[in-house]
Amino acid sequence: MAQDVANVARRVNEAVEEGKTHLDLSNCKLISFPDGVFKVLRTVTENIQTMTLADNELKALTNKFFATFGQLRELDLQGNVLTKLPDAVGGMEHLTSINLARNKLQSFPERLVDIPTLESINLEGNEITDLPLEKLRAMPALKTVNLRSNPLEGQVCDASSLSFELILNP
Repeated sequence: MAQDVANVARRVNEAVEEGKTHLDLSNCKLISFPDGVFKVLRTVTENIQTMTLADNELKALTNKFFATFGQLRELDLQGNVLTKLPDAVGGMEHLTSINLARNKLQSFPERLVDIPTLESINLEGNEITDLPLEKLRAMPALKTVNLRSNPLEGQVCDASSLSFELILNP
């Protein structure tokens, strides 16, 4: 446990000291996003453009997380146990890519459709049964949605009528 905390602290301090644009907190056994990280990063949050929180044990992220890191362009949350995203995710004005593969989402995170810059959504390996296709069609920048290994309930229409690539089970 102490080693995991030290690992997170080391990675955060490196990002601050070196002015990095990427923060990698993958494989840190995080259950939640540590409040202490907000304090340490407050002077450099605008520099962080990509963040990896992959392969942790995150059950939820707070509105504070998305408000603090509103400038993110890429967010990797794969391999956690997220069941939903807070409403504040819809305010991510610069986000182009979100990876939510291998989580526990049972429904499509509808607030993602409020992000005008979003190009890529990876939801592979979740428990999603339904898609808001009309809302996805209205997303101006959307290029790909990966829904492999989800139990979609047959309402997926002819993919040729979509303006983005919909990746489903072969």
